[in-house]
Parts: sequence; structure tokens; C-alpha cells
Amino acid sequence: MFTGIVTAKGRIRQISGEGVRRFEIEAAYDPDTIALGASIAHAGACLTVVDKGPKGEGAWFAVEVSPETLRLTTLGSWREGDAVNLERALAIGEELGGHLVTGHVDGVGELVDRRLEGDWIVLTVRPPEALNKFIAKKGSITVDGVSLTVNEASRDTFDLMIIPHTADVTTLGALQIGAHVNLEVDLMARYAARLSEFSPT
Repeated sequence: MFTGIVTAKGRIRQISGEGVRRFEIEAAYDPDTIALGASIAHAGACLTVVDKGPKGEGAWFAVEVSPETLRLTTLGSWREGDAVNLERALAIGEELGGHLVTGHVDGVGELVDRRLEGDWIVLTVRPPEALNKFIAKKGSITVDGVSLTVNEASRDTFDLMIIPHTADVTTLGALQIGAHVNLEVDLMARYAARLSEFSPT
């Protein structure tokens, strides 16, 4: 489980492999704290560490990604040098700063508008149609691994207000119109929608 609070902005240093693809990531983590087999969320997708080593004052680690994950998330379009939001798995007893996040991407959205309101960035995202029923004003959503509150929601899009800190420490501040983002809807919204299907009429 995760919280949607990004703990590092990593960089993809190498991509290799056909079919199952191997990504090597550089990040400001202590390599001694990364266990082989550990789960780390990459732009919201939970992946398993299969190799690691020191890199300057930080670390590098490798993950392997299946063809299905490449197809259903933005990971298939990653390039060497790209920045990526990272989050270590939640440990029992740690502060839950965002909301409960599974690291299972529900769909890919498209950024259809970007504007400034003072120091804030307002992003308008069009999600896959099947996810619209799970997205509500003031509800939670995970966008490229970042826990955010929905500012406005229409039938086809939703708005996010990105504070300067979030813009600086995640990849969201660099997003431009046409970009695609991984989305994970709120667990409570998912279960509420499912329960409503069985409510007596």
C-alpha cells in the first residue's frame, strides 16, 4: 500500500529488453534501505525491485515491467532521461499523509488544459469514460502517483489545483497539454459504486 505522497523524483537511466522491459532508475535513496523484492510505486504503478546499487549520494535500482503493464499505463512511453515520481511502500505506524493507494493503475488520462491561477497550476484531465463515475468534487484521486483532491468535476473532465511545492517535487509541474497520466481512483469511491449496484430499488 501507498499514500500518494511522493518521496523522490527519480530519473530513468537505462531501458532494456523486449517483451518484459527492464528499467533502471536513479533516485536519492540510501541503497542500504532498498531491499530486493521491495515494492516502489513509479508514477503510481507498483513495481518490484530486482537489482540495486549505489549511485553518487543516492542509489540506482532496477524493475521489470510486463507487456500488459506497458500497454495499460504510461510506462510503455517512457524514455531514458525521463523524470518519474517514486514512493516507497507504506510501513505500519507511518503517517498516512495522502490517502490509501494500491499502486494499481485504473486507466490513463489526458491533460486537456493547463492554466495558471496566481502561483497555482490548474490542470484539467480527461479520464477514460469508465472512470468518470468514481471521480467527484473534493474526492481523492492519484495522478502519476500523487495523491490529489479533485477541485471540480464534470461529466467528461476533472480539475486539479497544483500548489508550488507539489509542482517542484513531482513531475506534475512540467506536464503540458496532450500529456498522458496514470490514474488510480479512490478505493472508497470504487466500493461505494460497487455497493450501489446491489442496493434495493
